[in-house]
Amino acid sequence: MLTFVVRRVAFSLLLALGVSFVTFVLISSNGSAIARTILGVDASQAQVDAKAAELGLDRPVVAQYAEWMLGVLRGDLGVSYYTGEAVTSIMANRIPVTLALVGIAMLLTAVLSALLGIASAVAGGWIDRALQIVALIGTAIPNFIVAIVLVMTLAVGARLFPATGFVPFQVDPAAWALSLILPVTAVVIASVGPASQQFRGAVKDVMEKDFVRTLRARGMRPRAIVFGHVFRNAAGPGIIILGLQIIVLMGGVVVIERVFSLPGVGELTVTNSLLGDIPVVLGCVLFIIVVVVIVNLATDLANAALNPKVRQR
Repeated sequence: MLTFVVRRVAFSLLLALGVSFVTFVLISSNGSAIARTILGVDASQAQVDAKAAELGLDRPVVAQYAEWMLGVLRGDLGVSYYTGEAVTSIMANRIPVTLALVGIAMLLTAVLSALLGIASAVAGGWIDRALQIVALIGTAIPNFIVAIVLVMTLAVGARLFPATGFVPFQVDPAAWALSLILPVTAVVIASVGPASQQFRGAVKDVMEKDFVRTLRARGMRPRAIVFGHVFRNAAGPGIIILGLQIIVLMGGVVVIERVFSLPGVGELTVTNSLLGDIPVVLGCVLFIIVVVVIVNLATDLANAALNPKVRQR
């Protein structure tokens, strides 16, 4: 198990390094364009060239990336091109918002998808068909459409929840919870469908195994069979799809934060991408990479704990 953990951690670090480098190259490849965006269309070419040299954008991209990575290792993500504020300070107030949204959404997605998948596989009949239709609808409708519908019906129409905005937990826990209900619901509706269907398929496959029929013949209670044996053997594929869902979810969070005006990392990424504020964008991208890598690593470790064969890969 230790060898497997070390191997997966090393792979995760290499993956994070590779993705960050590719992202850096894509963002920083045109220093003149970035400098002109900062100075405006009326700036002369000489002013643009001077600004690019001032920011170090005229140097080779590899040299820029190496300097940025050394700063990352020291905990320094640079400063904003526009405000001069440290990127770590800018993100300090944004990360808790996104982590709260993503964390709650992923927890609810895991629980609901497992329960719906098991119920669909075990019950069968009209319950199975109804849950599949609901999952298909949730998968087919984009999360921003779900978000808009929730705002129009539950916030603007019924006035049950705030339509936009965010209240920090330390200021008012109740208002914090209310401000997250609609965004979390929009994310969960889009995420539960694919994950529940994966759990359903895995549970149905395991329930057809010989050992399940043997347990039934011995008179074991159906609930004990499902949760004590079937679910343990079927959890692997479900965990894998949940790990993949985090990538989709992180992309969806960008849109959801814009719709609900949440001051999170996703909204910060979009705003500063349009401005060409490379240090801030790279800080946001690094945060997203770290979250995705940690979730994928946790998924691999959980899958290995459930299935010893995975450790031999």
